[in-house]
Amino acid sequence: MTQPLALVFYEKLLPGTQILNRLQDIGYRVQAVNDFDSFVLRANQDKPMLAIADLNSTRSNVPMAIRSLRQNPATTHLPIIGFCDDKHVKLQEEARNAGATLVVNDSTILNHLQQFLDQALHID
Repeated sequence: MTQPLALVFYEKLLPGTQILNRLQDIGYRVQAVNDFDSFVLRANQDKPMLAIADLNSTRSNVPMAIRSLRQNPATTHLPIIGFCDDKHVKLQEEARNAGATLVVNDSTILNHLQQFLDQALHID
């Protein structure tokens, strides 16, 4: 059986690498990207099962990338989990408005990753 692919966008090593490791531990193939263009391109080309993105980027507008994925028919269905510090309320709202499936606190994503994945992948 092929492992599902998770696309992870991050710039900061922590929690980015920790999320990568945790996803691998629970059976995902993981592809890491660290820029806006690669995030959108990889999602289009590689057809991941889900995407996880650090919303607090110094080089990229992550909510814009999320909006781009939502507007593309090939990726509109892709569950996207965004994470950042609670102090970035405006950024969290921008991500939700752009179409993020779930926006969570970066301090809780590791401890509750499986639950967040289950929630993001839930099909009604």
